[in-house]
Amino acid sequence: MPLTTDPDTITHAIQLAVAPVFLLTAVSGMIGAVAGRLARIIDRARFVEERAHLSEDEAVVQRAHIELAELRNRGRLANGCIALLTTCAFLIGLTIILLFLSETTGAQSSRWAVGSFLTGVACFLLALLCFLAETLIATRLLNFRVRRVSASAPMSK
Repeated sequence: MPLTTDPDTITHAIQLAVAPVFLLTAVSGMIGAVAGRLARIIDRARFVEERAHLSEDEAVVQRAHIELAELRNRGRLANGCIALLTTCAFLIGLTIILLFLSETTGAQSSRWAVGSFLTGVACFLLALLCFLAETLIATRLLNFRVRRVSASAPMSK
């Protein structure tokens, strides 16, 4: 399977292989966003754990355990999201390689390229679902805190 040196074929191969790179930009942006959320989840969990360890009030410790369980679920979703996004990036990179080799060597790898691209897109969609679930849990927890604070605040005239 010799590699062609025809400039037109090489140019066309690069054009064909570069198209999936745009998805890599979206994936890298998502990884950055989810990694930031994961860092905030971890920071909040450390704060809640420390507050629970220092407190002798059983109600505070009980609330801390409930919040830590929610944070653990959010962390799992964020980690799953990052794993899916990383898998997506790998598969898109593989797609680029397969498309380039298919175009420049005549190898019959286009079927593999389609499979790797579609699997990568499926991973991206699943990652978006994980991200949505994590943000819904975070919002639900926020709404619970706001209601609890509003209910315990004294009425002012």
